[in-house]
Amino acid sequence: MKPLIAPSILAADFANLEREIKMINESEADWIHVDIMDGVFVPNISMGVPVVEAMNRHAKKPMDVHLMIVNPEKYVEAFHKAGAAVISVHIEACPHLHRNIQQIKALGIKAGVAVNPHTSIELLKDSISDIDLVCLMSVNPGFGGQKFIENTYQKVKELRQLINQRQSSALIEIDGGVNENNAKPLLEAGAKVLVAGNFVFSSANPKEVIKSLKALA
Repeated sequence: MKPLIAPSILAADFANLEREIKMINESEADWIHVDIMDGVFVPNISMGVPVVEAMNRHAKKPMDVHLMIVNPEKYVEAFHKAGAAVISVHIEACPHLHRNIQQIKALGIKAGVAVNPHTSIELLKDSISDIDLVCLMSVNPGFGGQKFIENTYQKVKELRQLINQRQSSALIEIDGGVNENNAKPLLEAGAKVLVAGNFVFSSANPKEVIKSLKALA
C-alpha cells in the first residue's frame, strides 16, 4: 500500500498561500499538514483559525491540523469548523488525553495524538485503541528545517508493535526532517503518513518531490 503524503504548509511561501495550496491540490499529495503553534507549548507562533479558514476555501485535500498548543480542548471545535479533517493534540499538553481524543472523535473527524522525541511510546498503551493517528515528532517541535532524529526508526518499530498488539487501526505519521534518505526506511519500519516541509517546498519541482515520495512502497 502506498504511503500518505502530507506536505507541511509551514514551509510554504506565506505570501502566496493560495498558489501553494493549488500546487498541493494538483499534486499526488493526500493531505495538507497544518502546524498550529502558540508560542507557549513551543517557542514559536505560526497561524490561527482565520488562516486555516482561508486555506480551506482553496484546499481540495483534507487538512491535517497539528495543534502544538496548550489547552487544545478550547480550540478543537473552532479548527474543525475552519475545515480540519484530522486534528492531533500533543500527549504532553493533555493531562486528560482520553477526554481530548473523545472530544475530537465526537466531531466526526480523525483524532490524532502527537508525541515529542523524548516522550515514551509506553504512554500510549492505554489509549492507542481509540486513536486514529499517532504523529511521531522526528525533530523537536517549534521550527521547520531541523535535522532528523535517528532514534525515530526505533520509535516507529516500538509503536508498530504496540499497535499490532492492541489491534489498533492507528496510522503512524512522521513529522520533521523527512527526505529522500529516510522516507523509505521509515515506511519499512511501519510508518504510513509522511509529513514533508522543506524537502517539498524548497525544491525546484515540488510536485515531482511529492510524486517520488508517493511512489515509495
